[in-house]
Amino acid sequence: MGIETLIAGMPGTVAQGIIYGIMALGIYITFKLLNFADLSVDGSFATGGAVAAMVIISGHSWVLALLLAFVAGALAGFITGVLHTVFGIPDILAGILTQLALYSINLRIAKNQPNTPISVDKYNLAVSLRYKNDALITVLVIAVIIIAVMYWYFGTEMGSAIRATGTNPAMAKAQGISVNVMKAFGLVISNAIVAFAGALFAQFNGNADVNMGRGAIVIGLASIIIGDVLCQALFKKKSNFALSLAFVVMGGILYYIFIAIVLWLKMPANDMKLFTAIIVAIFLAVPYLKNKANSSFSKAAKRGGKANA
Repeated sequence: MGIETLIAGMPGTVAQGIIYGIMALGIYITFKLLNFADLSVDGSFATGGAVAAMVIISGHSWVLALLLAFVAGALAGFITGVLHTVFGIPDILAGILTQLALYSINLRIAKNQPNTPISVDKYNLAVSLRYKNDALITVLVIAVIIIAVMYWYFGTEMGSAIRATGTNPAMAKAQGISVNVMKAFGLVISNAIVAFAGALFAQFNGNADVNMGRGAIVIGLASIIIGDVLCQALFKKKSNFALSLAFVVMGGILYYIFIAIVLWLKMPANDMKLFTAIIVAIFLAVPYLKNKANSSFSKAAKRGGKANA
């Protein structure tokens, strides 16, 4: 497989990266803004795909499919929120419980079919890998709209309350903010966006699989971390919230370009999870090692200054 094949497939790779970047925007809300380890996204991503597939197969438009997938994801996030805020279940366990429950729910939604094909030959889809250039433009426009809406929303009073809850829950509570309500609402928005991305992904691939969300949290975190490292490297302290969101999507694109290159190099497909772990570990380590190096240089400079004095 030559370099021409890699380049020819790049629009599809970038489109898939943007779809996962959209999913990562949902994870960004819980991971970065709420400081909440939500593992339910592996289930809600597949929920979005299952709902979209069944709506399209039923003869309805892809617009309704995306809308209902968004609502289904919101309900999944609400369940996690209730488990955590009402019943006091720790965030990680609440997400795991929702994820486990969603596997069975997703099977029921798909009428007990683990894989539901939605061929572009039979149905009108929002995006398709067959028309990768059109898909690239479509998902890019959708990503820009979502980033713009998120930038606006998290600048409103309620959006600021969600951000304050994640930054300092005690201070937010002292200011009269209902911390539990904000956590639950953040989870609702997060999983709604994740399921929306799942609906796009199912149409892009031409099928919805109940296991399609497996590992989604890892890919989402990889996108966030890669984007954050690049944003800090390029803009340093000049970065703002809009740029941070844009670089989350950029992280998704770069992640899938890395994967495409790995496949192009004919490395074993069975090692994809290993390569993913290595990529995430590298980008996680970069900020820590950089800060450690800067700290060491600062200490050395201070010691040198005292010695000269």
